[in-house]
Amino acid sequence: MHIWSYVACMKERDDANIVGVWDDEVARGETFAQQTGVPFIGYLDDLLNVVDAVCVTSENNRHLELAEKAARAGKHILCEKPLVAREEDAAKLEEVIKATGVKLMTAFPCRFSPAFKRMKDRVKNGDIGAVKALVGTNRGRCPFDWFVQKELSGGGAMIDHTVHVTDLMRDMLGEEPVRVQAQTGNNMYGQDWEDTAMVTLEFPSGVFATLDSSWSRPQTFKTWGDVTLTAVGEKGVIELDMFGAGLEHYHEGKTTYSLDGYGSNLDALMVDAFVRACLDDTDVPANVHDGLQAARVAMAGYRSVKEGQPVAV
Repeated sequence: MHIWSYVACMKERDDANIVGVWDDEVARGETFAQQTGVPFIGYLDDLLNVVDAVCVTSENNRHLELAEKAARAGKHILCEKPLVAREEDAAKLEEVIKATGVKLMTAFPCRFSPAFKRMKDRVKNGDIGAVKALVGTNRGRCPFDWFVQKELSGGGAMIDHTVHVTDLMRDMLGEEPVRVQAQTGNNMYGQDWEDTAMVTLEFPSGVFATLDSSWSRPQTFKTWGDVTLTAVGEKGVIELDMFGAGLEHYHEGKTTYSLDGYGSNLDALMVDAFVRACLDDTDVPANVHDGLQAARVAMAGYRSVKEGQPVAV
């Protein structure tokens, strides 16, 4: 879903080239190649032989397989979130990246939001005193396709929408959540995958957080723009509406509308950080540990739902 934006961002650069695209579904890959002008390469090994780095944007449960092949070939990796959707995959991916020494960056563009960075700085500077609680949302439309095929996605809305804001919470507080409780529902579509999810996180400092990570918006809703985070402190409150800088665009004769954002292109900032880290041989932000810790919160959420009680992360 996000690769279209990443390709557009890469095409604007003069310090990196897009070599090609590979897809195990040939028709899908060839269609993508025709629409973007990126050459389709029929064999994964052939692509790995001619690149310095890859962007993995496959189905969630194939991230480990593809990232491992790239890492074994010595290629740096920008990988879509969630990094993994199965707990056994997390340990394996961590082991592979450590053994090969390649860079793996998790696709967390929200980290690069100037609004979030300002919020993080104000919290760090004590503008609202000690943080007592966080409230976050990441809601939107159901994407369907493989996202609702649990053997490929690992779940539904919770695995898809929990990780972004969890990563922001971890990054802002500088600590890891230790306990998770979650509740899920399927009242929107009535299928065997969850379309709504409420997650509560507890941090060692005593901060607790709630996160609405649902596909609770109708198909006529705007595609993007509901990432929010509120920090409640002893002396005040800071509210972040990450995509509030935008215009709602209503289309004549259509039943849907879109959000035309302005300001910083977060995908471009993320792609720049990845390319610069590869060229300069520096550490990537949102590394494999960050991606796995955020994924572990979502996976703990599923265990919490199954057990009907809070669980350790």
